[in-house]
Amino acid sequence: MRVLVINHVSLDGVLQGPGRPDEDTRDGFLHGGWAQEANDPAMFDAMGERMGQDFAWLFGRRSYDDMLTYWNQAGGPFKDGLNKTRKYVASSSPDADLPWPNSTLLSGDVPAEVAALREQPGGNLVIMGSGQLIRSLLPHGLIDQLFLMIHPLVLGSGRRLFGPDDEARRLRLVDCSPTATGVLMATYQPAQRLS
Repeated sequence: MRVLVINHVSLDGVLQGPGRPDEDTRDGFLHGGWAQEANDPAMFDAMGERMGQDFAWLFGRRSYDDMLTYWNQAGGPFKDGLNKTRKYVASSSPDADLPWPNSTLLSGDVPAEVAALREQPGGNLVIMGSGQLIRSLLPHGLIDQLFLMIHPLVLGSGRRLFGPDDEARRLRLVDCSPTATGVLMATYQPAQRLS
């Protein structure tokens, strides 16, 4: 299996709360829902192509709780897709409650558990949101590809995909195309660390 990151980010790297105003208000974040105005069918098509038919979700605990709670309350076809798909959830708590169907807890040495999942046959392990999880897997070489929808927007605050404590590293651009709404869809592969 490959680990594939799919995320909306602003030009200044913010990934916090792209979907709705109340999605993630940690640290007083007031820009929730910032990605919605630029939604474009091309983004949904590109996400579906990259995820493939045989995929599983890989979430950090907070993203898992938020996404599934929201969609199970909102209903609709996305709810059924989320519930039917296998979900692996990273948590620092070994007794974390995972209330949604088809959920498996990854706790303890999460990078080792993700490395074991990568060795299994199958499609992609898809990460959405889950910035802390992404940053914990990159130093171990466990991210195979990042599909970033880079919005022409500077938020100035919010949690970023990459932070000041992350190791310097190069990414290799694999594919890039703009949407009609000005979002740059860029696919990267991690290359190497910078010394």
